Amino acid sequence: MRDTVKKSEKKREKLQEAFHKQKELNNLLKQHGGDILDSDNFKKTNEHIQHGNMSVNNHCINVAKYSLAISKKLRINCSQRELVRGALLHDYFLYDWHDKQRENRKRLHGFYHPGIALRNASREYKLTPRERDIIKKHMWPLTVVPPQCREAWIVTTADKYCSLLETIRLHRGDGKQYWERRAPKLGIKVKVQYQ
Repeated sequence: MRDTVKKSEKKREKLQEAFHKQKELNNLLKQHGGDILDSDNFKKTNEHIQHGNMSVNNHCINVAKYSLAISKKLRINCSQRELVRGALLHDYFLYDWHDKQRENRKRLHGFYHPGIALRNASREYKLTPRERDIIKKHMWPLTVVPPQCREAWIVTTADKYCSLLETIRLHRGDGKQYWERRAPKLGIKVKVQYQ
């Protein structure tokens, strides 16, 4: 009986700890990137899928949270503000990269989208050199030139990790409605099923 109570208490404590960590990460996102999160264009990234069934919006938010968690866990001294803002804007390309009918579509999205994201972000926000480095080089080694600051290395790492989890569907997004809405337009007959 005592063992069961102790296990329940430990489980409750772990859940509380996880809740507080998420709350802290959400507060940091709002503090440093609230204007980005509230912008109309950033909200439109909910309309596009990144990997699996994860929206670009959720992917960018996850990358920002994991970036903060990595910097804290490894005790890497860096600018949280630039880390969050760069992570939120790293995939700010504002189109559906899966759409083969899209005008001016480039085949190698992985190579080209960092430059497009940087251009879009530069039009709407005053970016610091670190934020520019994060956005431009987050696809390293595809970008050839490696990141030049700690923040960019952290976001690059978090992006790879999140992309892996999304691709193998350990992170699940809200893309079911997207594919149900998009499939008829693409001439695809798909019944989307997720657990």
